Amino acid sequence: MTINPRTEASPGGFGRALIRLMMRPAWVASCELFGDRFRLVTLEGVALRGICWTPGQKIQVAMGSAFLARTYTPMTWDAVEGRTRFLGYAHGEGPGSDWLRSLRPGAPCDLFGPRPSLSAEKLSGPLVVFGDETSFGLAGALAAQDPARSLACVFEVTDLEEAGAVLEPLGLSRAALFRKRGDDAHLDTVGEALSSLARAGASFVLTGRAAAIQRLRLELKRQAVAPGRIVTKAYWAQGKTGLD
Repeated sequence: MTINPRTEASPGGFGRALIRLMMRPAWVASCELFGDRFRLVTLEGVALRGICWTPGQKIQVAMGSAFLARTYTPMTWDAVEGRTRFLGYAHGEGPGSDWLRSLRPGAPCDLFGPRPSLSAEKLSGPLVVFGDETSFGLAGALAAQDPARSLACVFEVTDLEEAGAVLEPLGLSRAALFRKRGDDAHLDTVGEALSSLARAGASFVLTGRAAAIQRLRLELKRQAVAPGRIVTKAYWAQGKTGLD
């Protein structure tokens, strides 16, 4: 069942007024399944034309209400055609995951943005992106922005095989993947990998799970990596919603 913000479950008059005032109407041009949990979603609309977008910015898509939205990181934005694309990860139960699973071409939606979220523009030298399944889209956007730049991706993931199958068509097949462990013991190995890259002069974009970011940032601090070489953005934390 496609979630349609204009059905009987639509917001009331005040909510509709907010959507018209603050959000851009669009529709789902395509929704490609990447494994069981990933969706490569393309949105189109006249309101998406003429937009100035940079990799790392976010959009917020209304989940049938101006007061309930989920955040996604665009991978591309065609300002001439009015088209943007993002990779969604349906990782559990909730409005965002339900919306992704229900998407069909032609479904209408409303989005807010793009807005600032994370910027790697001031980071110099080789770039390292750390994150998890929620970070794949950002990594793809940064890789496409400057194909000549050295970019290394390090991800903690739940399913190594599924993650590899998703990353390959995104041009990120060389990403280093580490299986998540409940005790976070895998972060010891991840920290060693990042420390090695730090000694080679890399700059870092740490994204995804808040607890992992905090731990790895401390490790980079121990390696005397200058704060100006690190950008962080937590997309989620255990037991919390709405971080971004």
